[in-house]
Amino acid sequence: MRIDLHTHSTASDGTDTPAELVRQAAAAGLDVVALTDHDTVRGHAEARAALPEGLTLVTGAELSCRLDGISLHMLAYLFDPDEPELARERELVRDDRVPRARAMVGKLRELGVPVTWEQVARIAGDGSVGRPHIATALVELGVVDSVSDAFTSAWLANDGRAYVEKHELDPFDAIRLVKAAGGVTVFAHPLAVKRGTCVPESAIAELATAGLDGIEVDHMDHDVATRARLRGLAADVGLLTTGSSDYHGSRKTCRLGDCTTDPEIYGEIVRRATGAFPVPGAGG
Repeated sequence: MRIDLHTHSTASDGTDTPAELVRQAAAAGLDVVALTDHDTVRGHAEARAALPEGLTLVTGAELSCRLDGISLHMLAYLFDPDEPELARERELVRDDRVPRARAMVGKLRELGVPVTWEQVARIAGDGSVGRPHIATALVELGVVDSVSDAFTSAWLANDGRAYVEKHELDPFDAIRLVKAAGGVTVFAHPLAVKRGTCVPESAIAELATAGLDGIEVDHMDHDVATRARLRGLAADVGLLTTGSSDYHGSRKTCRLGDCTTDPEIYGEIVRRATGAFPVPGAGG
């Protein structure tokens, strides 16, 4: 089985619609794909309706969190999307995205970049606006060569000149809320240092004690040594280890299935979940 547990669609900051994404996943030879848009489940219905025969959909979301001033992302799988407390927190994060993005546009303009809110809104379309949309605007303007080049201290990284904080969950609260909704939590790309400051490994151990289920190890932003370190940490504190592409369509260079999750790990994630269940494709 080929299993990719971290992808994004136009419901947040990917370039493929949910329907296009599941068709692309099938074409890439995947057996299982998780749709984990940022702080939203809005793409799940379209993905289900278009799901090709032979492909299984795992519903999820990537939750924006912050610990001791450091941003981090928590992948949540197979939770009940209607659980009210978790739904309310997702809404708070989403509602903060527009004013935050507008503030980043303002900072960029102060730095001499002729970006406009209208340009960013056009790029975001119906998706939850975020930094990748602003990064795409910088590419369009010729300020940087690629979206990843915008995520530096010069521009949009967590310590960047144009960075603006947003409402984010405490990760311990996120774990509690996802578990209450019957879901499973995996810390996304925990040591992706190129994105900015990462939480210390001691914090990962504390999250494990609080109920974190796993960490994303095999990821394009983790080199070989980092993956080995994370596997050792996971073994020490009893965490599952996953692998995923973090696919964003044409917005990033990674392809569906570039990193995958072991079928036994996937089976354990499904076993632990009680809020929702994987959706087998019937030929959408």
